[in-house]
Amino acid sequence: MIITALAFFAVLLVAVKPLGTYIDDVFAGRKTFASPVLRRAEALIYRLCRIDPLAGMSWQTYTFALLAVSLASVVFVYGALRLQAYLPLNPQHFPGLAPDLAWNTALSFATTTDWQFYSGENTLSYFSQMAVLAWQSFIAPAVGLAVAIALARALAAQKSVTIGNFWVDMTRGVVYVLLPFSLLFALAFVWQGEPQNFAAYRTATTLNGSTQTITGGPMASQESIKLLGGNGGGFVGANSSSPNENPTPLSNFLQLLAMFLIPAALTYTFGRMVRDTRQGWLVFWAMTTLFVAAVAAASVFEIRGSPAMHQIGLAGGNMEGKEVRFGVSDAGLSLAVATDSTVGAGNFTYDSLTPLAGLVALVDMQLGEVAYGGVGSGLYGMLTFVMLTVFVAGLLVGRTPEYLGKKLERREITFVMLAVLAFPVSILVPAASASVVPAGTATLGNAGPHGFSEIIYAFSSAAASNGSAMGGLGPNRFYNIAIGITMLVGRYAVIVPTLALAGALAAKARNDVRGTIRTDTLLFGGLVLAVVIVVGALTFLPADALGPVYEAVAQHGGRTF
Repeated sequence: MIITALAFFAVLLVAVKPLGTYIDDVFAGRKTFASPVLRRAEALIYRLCRIDPLAGMSWQTYTFALLAVSLASVVFVYGALRLQAYLPLNPQHFPGLAPDLAWNTALSFATTTDWQFYSGENTLSYFSQMAVLAWQSFIAPAVGLAVAIALARALAAQKSVTIGNFWVDMTRGVVYVLLPFSLLFALAFVWQGEPQNFAAYRTATTLNGSTQTITGGPMASQESIKLLGGNGGGFVGANSSSPNENPTPLSNFLQLLAMFLIPAALTYTFGRMVRDTRQGWLVFWAMTTLFVAAVAAASVFEIRGSPAMHQIGLAGGNMEGKEVRFGVSDAGLSLAVATDSTVGAGNFTYDSLTPLAGLVALVDMQLGEVAYGGVGSGLYGMLTFVMLTVFVAGLLVGRTPEYLGKKLERREITFVMLAVLAFPVSILVPAASASVVPAGTATLGNAGPHGFSEIIYAFSSAAASNGSAMGGLGPNRFYNIAIGITMLVGRYAVIVPTLALAGALAAKARNDVRGTIRTDTLLFGGLVLAVVIVVGALTFLPADALGPVYEAVAQHGGRTF
C-alpha cells in the first residue's frame, strides 16, 4: 500500500505543473498543442449557438447563465429517464424511472453528485447511460470548472465589471479539457479489459452449474468521464469494485489518478492566473496535507480491523466488503481519494468500514472536499477558506485583511461566510429531520449509532457532491426527495455566493505591493489548515459523535450494530 500511495502521489505531482499550465493557456485563449484540432470545434459551437466569445459578463449575468444551463440539464435528464422505455438502445427493455427516482437522479447528475438509488445494470438502458447521464457528466463538471476560473480571474483583475463569459468558459472546459482526456482514459480502460459495446447482457453457466449474468455496454467511455469529471456514477451497482468497471491493478491505479488529476492541476492554474505560482503551490500543499492524513488514518483503522473480531480471537484487517483483488491495504488509499474528491467511487463497500474509517470518510466530505475536491469545486472551496483565514489573521493583528492585493471588506466576507455556512446547513437540517420522522428510519438497514451514521453519511455525501453511500440506507420517496433537495442546496447555495464574491473582488483595485500578511508561507498554510479543521469540527463533531465515534467506543465493549 505504501509503495502504491507513493507512486500515485509521485505521478500526480509530476502532472500538476504541465496540466495546470495547459488549463491556464486554454482559458486565457492562448494556443496549445490541441488548438489546431479543437479550435475549429470551439468556433463552430460559438457560431451555432450565437455566442460572442469576446463579450464579458457581470457576475449576475454569469450566474444566470450557469443556473439556466443547469436547469435545462435537469429537465432534459428527468424527461429522458421518464421516457426511457420509448428511446433506443434498450436491449434489456427497461421501463422508465418513477417520478421521484428520476427527480433524484436528474439533480444528482446535474450537481456531479451522481447519487444512485438504483443499480445501473438493472435500471438504465444503454441510451440513458451513454447519451443522457454521460452527457451530463461533461456539462456538470464544466460548470464547476467555470466557477473556479471565474474566481481566479476576479482575483487577478484590476477594477473589472466582468468576470468572464460563462458560455466560453464552459465550452473550453468541455472541448479542451474533459473531452480529450476522457478519450485517452477510455482507451486505457478498454486496453485493461473494460467492456465497450452495445450487446445485450450474457448469461453464463458457472462451474457449479448455476447461472450468472455478465453485464456489458458502453462502460469504458462512461467510466473515464465519471472519474475525470468528479462525477462517480457507476455503470453497475458495484461501481469501481466491479471487475467489469475496474478489472486490473493498473486500471485501479489509473482510476485513482483520474479522480485527482484536474483538481490538483487547477492549483497551479490558479497560481499562474494570479501571477504568483507560490500561492497556487500553497493551496496544493494544504490540500495534500489533508489528503495524506486521510490516507494514513483510514489505512490504520482498516488494517487493525474490528475490536469485536479481536475479542473472539480473530486478528487481521477488516476484509468485510473488500474486493479480494485489492484487499484491505488498497482500501485506505481508495477511501481517501474517493471522499477527498467528489467522485465517491471506491473499490470497497462503505457500509462495511470500521467505524473510525467511516469517520475518516465522513470528515473528508464534511470539510467541504477541499483536498483536492471536485473539478473546480475543490479550488473555489479552498479559496473561500483561504480568504476566511486572511480575515481571521487580520482580526488578530488589527489590520484590514487583504488577499492578493484585494481588500476583504464586509461585503466580501459576507459572501465567504454564506458559502461556508450553506454547506453544513444543507447537511445537518435534513439529517436531523430524517432521524426523527418515520419515513427517515423506515428503510435503515441498521439500528443504533450505525443507523445514524448511514443517515448523516447520506446527507454529507449529497451536499458534498460525492455520491458515495452506506448501502444499509434503503431508498424510499422521502429520501429521493430530501437528498435531491440537499444536492441542490449543497451545490448552488455555495456557487452563487462564490460568484458574487468573484464579482465583488473583480471590481476592486489590485495592489501588487505585499500586504500585511504573507499568504505564501508555511505558517499561513498551517493557519489555513487550522481554520478548515476547526470550522469542520465545531460544525460536525457533535453529530459525528452520535454515529461512528459512539459505535467505535461500543465495539470495544463488545457491542455491534
